[in-house]
Amino acid sequence: MSINELPDSSLVLPMNSEETSPPDKPSIAEASKKEKSKTLELFQIALYALLFAYIIRIFFLQAFKIPTGSMENTLLVGDLLLVNKFVYGAKTPDKIPFTEIKIPQYQLPALREPRSGDVIVFKFPPDPLVDYIKRCVAVAGQTVEIKNKIVYVDGAPLSDIVDPPGLKYEDPDIIPRDKGYETVFPKNAGSRDNYGPVKVPEGTLFAMGDNRDRSYDSRQWGFVPREYVIGKALMVYWSTASDDNFDIRWSRIGMMIE
Repeated sequence: MSINELPDSSLVLPMNSEETSPPDKPSIAEASKKEKSKTLELFQIALYALLFAYIIRIFFLQAFKIPTGSMENTLLVGDLLLVNKFVYGAKTPDKIPFTEIKIPQYQLPALREPRSGDVIVFKFPPDPLVDYIKRCVAVAGQTVEIKNKIVYVDGAPLSDIVDPPGLKYEDPDIIPRDKGYETVFPKNAGSRDNYGPVKVPEGTLFAMGDNRDRSYDSRQWGFVPREYVIGKALMVYWSTASDDNFDIRWSRIGMMIE
């Protein structure tokens, strides 16, 4: 039998090369490309997170720390607060972020206006670069008067509107109207403990600290322009009793501010 006459069953066919060759290992270039892709993805996530946090801070919530005792015992030195900026109408930035380039600023519509009794954060009128926190005592058109340390708004005790449990008086002495040693606003309006009556002008608020005898407030420097108001104090999210970050006041964490 010649070779040409061999039956088909005797023919041996080569196996598929794809089944016999080992899988290709990724090249150095491909591995580098994948690594760069992962790095870019992580960078994008971080960028989106920062953008989200920035939007929250500008329009909704901002954190502040209490540095002095003027709002004791409602707020204590070392309290860290969240402030609701949305409720009074948040403002867009007046500068391009991370630059000093001025841009037009706009204010969103307010859900409501500040009211007597609200604890507010605002730009300090004598120095707008500094933020202050006080209690709004009266709004535009209302009349404020203090008699022997008791605050009256439109002839009624402020306690009829709000009676803060943390209200504090450190000085047992009552300063007569004509014996005040501190400067008051407006001039000749009285003393720390016997003040007014003073009518709050349009577009402004009258603010006082809950630590009435140790607060530098509207009695001394005047009214708060409405456009200086940043937001309403919402809650204490962290609190330490000293510079030691481990000296934590656990009972104050999560406390709503009234």
